[in-house]
Amino acid sequence: MLKEETPAGNGDVSMFEMHMRRLRWLEQKSDHIVALPCEYPDGYRVPEHDHDRAQLLHALHGVVLIKTKFGRWIVPPDHAMWVPAGIVHSVEMLGDVSMRSVYVLPDAIEGLPSRLRVVAVSDLMRSLIIEAVQKPAQSAPSERRILLLNLLLLEIPRLPERPLGLTFPSDPRIAALCRRFLAEPSPHTTIDDWAELLGMSRRSFTRTFHRETGLSLSTWRQQALLFAALPRLADGEPITSVALDLGYDSVPAFTTMFKRMLGASPRNYLRRSFEAERPLRQELLI
Repeated sequence: MLKEETPAGNGDVSMFEMHMRRLRWLEQKSDHIVALPCEYPDGYRVPEHDHDRAQLLHALHGVVLIKTKFGRWIVPPDHAMWVPAGIVHSVEMLGDVSMRSVYVLPDAIEGLPSRLRVVAVSDLMRSLIIEAVQKPAQSAPSERRILLLNLLLLEIPRLPERPLGLTFPSDPRIAALCRRFLAEPSPHTTIDDWAELLGMSRRSFTRTFHRETGLSLSTWRQQALLFAALPRLADGEPITSVALDLGYDSVPAFTTMFKRMLGASPRNYLRRSFEAERPLRQELLI
């Protein structure tokens, strides 16, 4: 059972009923943008569904696995998944999840993304989302709330896309290895290791993994390592400790991987991200 936090009603309801109420309620809303919170327990799966609004799905805490016919994504901390209207998707919770979703009508503003993408969530956007769900959405909007939601809407097209969505295999045996890797990431994982564990030839495993994820194991592994490293680096943890904890033999080896994947060293990448967000923070203070 889950304490409902949607505008659909009060009290304890089943999670399935909660989502049905939420979808029905959203279909009746005429507002261009609606922000809703929800808390989920570890392992809960939101079944396949779609809606006539696009969704910006952001987990304040916890990790989510999003599945569509186009692939599967794990979205790292400080990021969000943009799901265009009409895309059938399901969401699985990997740990307890505190989710905040922003639902947007397709014609609410020009420049909204037209395809699935993972985006970085700036400090400003995170603050706007948190603030937007503080007051029940069915309440009469104040002038301040209208301005807040309009600013939130304007910021969505400005969120930079990040190559950090980690596609996830559907094959349960390979998925189990991927989950284990996410729990204990290491750059030394090899194709031969995983092929042997699955009782497959190297050639067969390589083909299967690429078919399931669209990536080689090497590229998938590097993306997963970035997934593990970025929030620690953003919190100010030294590059050396992060690199060594993730199993790299040296900082240069970690930096080389980082630059190959994101086009900048860890230090420059974080500096660039901060500088991109600084004008937004200044605008908020004006």
